[in-house]
Amino acid sequence: MSDNEKNSFEEKIEEAKKLLDKLIDPEITLSSSVDVYKKGMKELELAQKLLDDAKLNFQELNNTK
Repeated sequence: MSDNEKNSFEEKIEEAKKLLDKLIDPEITLSSSVDVYKKGMKELELAQKLLDDAKLNFQELNNTK
């Protein structure tokens, strides 16, 4: 995983954590919570894709030895 991908993965996780904090707020409206939830899930899906790509790259490197 390159530094750029690593930062992107970490940034996606941090953003998801911030969105989770917003969901915990008792003052959040239902409409806002749905929007925040969707954004959080998108961030986590992108982070998972980066993680899967890194895993695939690692497996490919191990298979070429």
